[in-house]
Amino acid sequence: MSDFTEGGGAPNKRREKKPPKPITESYLRNVALWYMERYASSAANLKAVLMRRVRLSSAYHGSDPAEGAEMVDAVVQRYTEAGILNDRLFAETRVRSLVSRGTSTKMIRRKLMEKGVSSDDIDAALAEVLDQENGELASAARYARRRRIGAYRLAEKREENRDRDMAALARQGFGFGIAAKVVDAEDPEALEAEIEGANGRWDGR
Repeated sequence: MSDFTEGGGAPNKRREKKPPKPITESYLRNVALWYMERYASSAANLKAVLMRRVRLSSAYHGSDPAEGAEMVDAVVQRYTEAGILNDRLFAETRVRSLVSRGTSTKMIRRKLMEKGVSSDDIDAALAEVLDQENGELASAARYARRRRIGAYRLAEKREENRDRDMAALARQGFGFGIAAKVVDAEDPEALEAEIEGANGRWDGR
């Protein structure tokens, strides 16, 4: 079979997958830095990323994965001690992003736990960010505004969609009381005034 297409075009180049590199601590440090330049990460998440490299390399080269795991631990410890990896800061950054999208505390907690962030760091990040961002009611209002539900629906459509809107907020992890305030508010202005009264401000983000 020819490597050239029928019109005399350029050859069909198949990109061959490179075999995994042998694991060394230097290699793992480079992978870790490359990853952290592109993605925010908790220590546990970075460890999982590096361990995937270790497992692939061990399977290909027949090396001992336990030795690779020790090197991964050393790299994670190195960058944690250097302050490059900081679970508390990672949690605060992630919480701030999720709150701005209208994510409930329950959902935020679950997402951070999936990334291996400790309960203490999650609690501290939630307390710090929610105090600044107006709390759970404001998060629910942001979600409702983004989805155009509850107080943000057209007035004539609100009653017929009440149960649906309550369910939508519940699926996002908001409790019944919070959901009811968002759905049953007289209008967006009344809801936002309640947020301002409880938290001192509503920036509308």
